[in-house]
Amino acid sequence: MARITLVTPVVNAALRQVRFDDAPPDATAARRAGAAAGALPRHDVIFTAPSERCRGTASALGLDAAVAPELRDLDVGRWRGRSLDDVGRQAPQEVADWLADPAAAPHGGESLLELVERVGAWLEAWSGRERRVLAVAEPAVVRAALVHALAIPARTFWRLDVAPLTATELSGRSGRWNLRCGRPLAASR
Repeated sequence: MARITLVTPVVNAALRQVRFDDAPPDATAARRAGAAAGALPRHDVIFTAPSERCRGTASALGLDAAVAPELRDLDVGRWRGRSLDDVGRQAPQEVADWLADPAAAPHGGESLLELVERVGAWLEAWSGRERRVLAVAEPAVVRAALVHALAIPARTFWRLDVAPLTATELSGRSGRWNLRCGRPLAASR
């Protein structure tokens, strides 16, 4: 049975500002991740998403992780670098469409359906393998994995709350996945 643990990265300035951007963790966040390293589950294979935030979190956790391009964050196209508030003021209907329709990609990037398909393909590649996989991945990737694994409607994507520095565990074989939700990675004692 495959065991996949998806660890969400620590908060950084871009996330606090709800900005479609990538930046490494700040020093405080990196220390918090380092303190939680002892709480990681056992693993055979380690991956990280290519973002600076995920790679920085993996490094702070003491992980020697291979970059998995399939775990990259949702591509928000021309919205990249902008805040959600800014985009919402300039293109309120586009934001409303994006939040309501999983097939919409008004930003010219990737739709939620495309994200779920990409992440689902990565997840299914591990199905049935007797491996313990640990991956540091953005919250959107974790949401997409949950939508796929549980075969829930993609419109529920935005209703899944994925907290920073938590572990979401999936176990399965033959396309059937079980879920253990968002366990906080507490500092080891």
